[in-house]
Amino acid sequence: MELLNGKVAIITGAGTGMGRETARVLAAEGAAVVLVGRRQDVLEDLAEEILATGGSAYVRTADIATKDEVEALVAWTRETLGPVDILINNAGSASKVLNVRWIPEEEWNQVLDVNLNAVFLLTQAVLPDMLSRNTGTIITVSSLAAVTPNLLGGAAYGAAKAAVRNFMTYLHTTFRNDGLRAVTILPGETATPILDNRARPPHQEEREAMVQPEDVARAIHLVATLPQRTVVQELVIAPTVQRDTSGDIEISRWTGAPEEDLPKTTA
Repeated sequence: MELLNGKVAIITGAGTGMGRETARVLAAEGAAVVLVGRRQDVLEDLAEEILATGGSAYVRTADIATKDEVEALVAWTRETLGPVDILINNAGSASKVLNVRWIPEEEWNQVLDVNLNAVFLLTQAVLPDMLSRNTGTIITVSSLAAVTPNLLGGAAYGAAKAAVRNFMTYLHTTFRNDGLRAVTILPGETATPILDNRARPPHQEEREAMVQPEDVARAIHLVATLPQRTVVQELVIAPTVQRDTSGDIEISRWTGAPEEDLPKTTA
């Protein structure tokens, strides 16, 4: 039996990585998935794949950090498919400059917009229907950077992921008795395209030992398909083997630093 038959799920950042794999597994479980992202062609390719396997998928491009576009997305979903049962806040972004000494304000704000403000806007848009029906699930992909922030993800990323974890805990404690399940997924290093933007992108063999996007999708599947009476408030998923990241951190420390602040080398 498909556990999500009749359920409507919005998935942000659905074009690649964890969002793409999550869309596949939820659609296979019977959910009608609304694929949200910036690149329509990538989303359409995924939708075609899901439709070819008998699933139900719809494509919507949106700037999820903009209130009007978020409200339009949720309104379209309600009118086309029905109220949202499951919201997956998966879209993420990290800054190029990682050291708080030099990160530009616009980079800081952009990271908070995607990782925190978008979650707030989407949550605010779906809450009325969920609370009126006494049922609903909001799952947000945070990061272990929320627990142990460092220069790998950078100052802005760690701060945003910690803030969104706090926000999800707020939703849990405030609305659990109204039928809302608020879940935070905390992945460790995961082999997704965001790693390509690091100061030193990990090598392929390093990525193979990391958490894979399909692993996170399986975790999301678990918390989404549990009976409504049960909630997993937080779930940590991390690589079994912890790699040495000290060299990466040192490179990250100086990325974006002005020339005059770079350490002097000796012959």
